[in-house]
Amino acid sequence: MASMPLPAPKDLTSTVLRTDFSDDAAWSAVQAAIDAADGSPHATYVSDPRFTDVSIQALIDEEAATEEDDKLTYVFLADATTMTDPSSPLLAVDLYNEPGRTCRVPARWYPGISANLSIANIDFADFADAVDGSGTFRGWGDD
Repeated sequence: MASMPLPAPKDLTSTVLRTDFSDDAAWSAVQAAIDAADGSPHATYVSDPRFTDVSIQALIDEEAATEEDDKLTYVFLADATTMTDPSSPLLAVDLYNEPGRTCRVPARWYPGISANLSIANIDFADFADAVDGSGTFRGWGDD
């Protein structure tokens, strides 16, 4: 990936980066599922074909070369799994504390995770440590 800085999210939202471009209707459905999860704007959607099938390592490398003030600490990817699974599980990627650590986040859980990460209320690791056997965060068990 030639230098392509990751797009910064709008205030108090998280970047949802589309990496699968096989189905525009599925992308629209993913956005609708995220937006319907609680009705508040928690996503800055980025649909740029430059990021088609981008690797996690390429994202880490790009962030390592980014000016400190412009760095992202995490990003959510809308990949092939996101586009085909009925729960639209985004792939959350840590770019700061444990670069490359991932977990899946179904659309219904995205707003809460995004809100907490954007204000640094809860660390990425807290969510990643609470995944089920499939590597998917499904809440804290009290919901």
